[in-house]
Amino acid sequence: METRTIDLGGRPLRVEVTPRARAALAARTTPLLAEMELYFSCLIRKAVRFREHDDDDGAVAAGDTLAVRFRPVMTASCSMADYERSPQLADFPIQRAGAFTPHWLRIDYRRGEWHGEFGYREAAA
Repeated sequence: METRTIDLGGRPLRVEVTPRARAALAARTTPLLAEMELYFSCLIRKAVRFREHDDDDGAVAAGDTLAVRFRPVMTASCSMADYERSPQLADFPIQRAGAFTPHWLRIDYRRGEWHGEFGYREAAA
């Protein structure tokens, strides 16, 4: 596992990339964005979304072909039906964003798909 620490909004973020993910990143010609989404509504949900990197998205480089960003989001209303169908999201204005910034991000690539998880404190082994 390759591990590096980057500065994300003034806080350290440990980025762990599995050997499979490292090989898939090396084969890319354009950067991949790993967006850590923290969803606030009637519940809190964590997800890592992967997409092509756009230089205007506020992401931080975590290698030649990987960029990372943290995005807290919210919905306008609280409905469990919305949770199941991916509602329209808006950026969530957090006053002290550093208190919510993740401590670690783990990225893997399995069966042709990107997988990610993030968390706080130490990552589970």
